Amino acid sequence: MQPICLSPKISRFLPPHGRGQRIGLLGGSFNPAHGAHRLISLIALRRLKLDAIWWLVTPGNPLKSIQDLPDIQQRMAQARALAHHPKIHVSGCEQILGTRYTIDSLKKLLPRAANIHFIWIMGSDNLLNFHQWKQWAAIARLMPIAVIDRPDTTIKSLQGRTAQRFRAARLPESQASATVLRKAPAWVFVHDRRSPLSSTALRQQTKPIH
Repeated sequence: MQPICLSPKISRFLPPHGRGQRIGLLGGSFNPAHGAHRLISLIALRRLKLDAIWWLVTPGNPLKSIQDLPDIQQRMAQARALAHHPKIHVSGCEQILGTRYTIDSLKKLLPRAANIHFIWIMGSDNLLNFHQWKQWAAIARLMPIAVIDRPDTTIKSLQGRTAQRFRAARLPESQASATVLRKAPAWVFVHDRRSPLSSTALRQQTKPIH
């Protein structure tokens, strides 16, 4: 795969990539990154036949409090140590792009890598609340989506507002590997191994007891 020639300004915040590659985007605060992030990524790499996964570490999730949120460089370093995989790349490009909302990040990112086949990766817990994201329907029409099953949200997420709104665009799981090449809106729900880990639970475990 021949690498795309990028200007120094662009190449400094985009992970390595090549023309025509299939790349999954997994966004989040990663506060902290944990085994479920890695498991979701490994499942996506295998089931969607991706060349790479980019973890997009946000400077601050607009839907969550940024109080006590560690510095983005600290979270990225921890995420890289946790990922420890040649096909999982950790990026802080949202900080350089000056964006906090996914829709804004994607609109700025996609023209800078126009020859890449991107697919948005999320857990079913995020699908359940996806309608709360800024311009969520526009995101679904911007690129294909792969939803990876997470504990206790399988049925609820598939009955939720987003899944019902785009039920006609859902592909059978047998076509999971073809989803990244489909024109949006297109999405697939992938059942596989599940991890009960969550960033919220891990933060609660590390809170000091007064």
